[in-house]
This record gives sequence, C-alpha cells and structure tokens, in this order.
Amino acid sequence: MKEFVKFFLIWYSQQMAIPFWVLGHVHLHFADYGTFHECMASLLMHLMVATGFWLDWKQSKKKA
Repeated sequence: MKEFVKFFLIWYSQQMAIPFWVLGHVHLHFADYGTFHECMASLLMHLMVATGFWLDWKQSKKKA
C-alpha cells in the first residue's frame, strides 16, 4: 500500500502541477477564500503536489 501511495502522489503531482501553480494563481485573484474548507482544500492539494515532486526527485537521484 505504501508503494501505491508513493506512486499516486508522484503521478498526481505530475498531472496537477500546471493547473494548480499556473492557472491557480489567476483563480486566487478572483476567488474569495473566506471559508475554512476552501483554504484547507487548497492547502491539501498543494501539499500533495509538493510531496509528489519531492518523492519523484528522491527517486530520480537514486537513478543518477
């Protein structure tokens, strides 16, 4: 199960990085993040992308 979670986070970060970090910044200027749930959901999704990048980086260092 641990390996699947690692695979999922890496895959997720590779698929969602551009929508979150490029288009997401435009959305932040127009959205009202006043509710706790919106802030926590955004934080969770960004942490998942960052964790996936970190895991992928660790794997790529082992291959080199």
